[in-house]
Amino acid sequence: MIIDHRTYTVQHGMNKQYLDLFEAEGLPVQLRHLNLIGYFTTSVGPQNEFVHLWSYDDLTDMERRRAARDADPDWAVYKKKSAGMLVKQENKLITPVSFSPLK
Repeated sequence: MIIDHRTYTVQHGMNKQYLDLFEAEGLPVQLRHLNLIGYFTTSVGPQNEFVHLWSYDDLTDMERRRAARDADPDWAVYKKKSAGMLVKQENKLITPVSFSPLK
């Protein structure tokens, strides 16, 4: 298993607008193609930040699933509506260690 750990920083004052749009239009598309582990907001530390975790069997699975999402016409609609909401995006791929409860 690999986990795509994403941290998005949203424009100041746009947290609610971003989350409402994502929940209504982005998330349904993502869930048709990807496996969401969790979606979080930062309570202490950097503000206007959201962390989300997506799991894949391996890199091939990730590429296949992302390609299917990217080909979904509803994803293009969501991307257009959310354009300009993000200030920064950080992505990293992580893998669980042998004793991790999540494998």
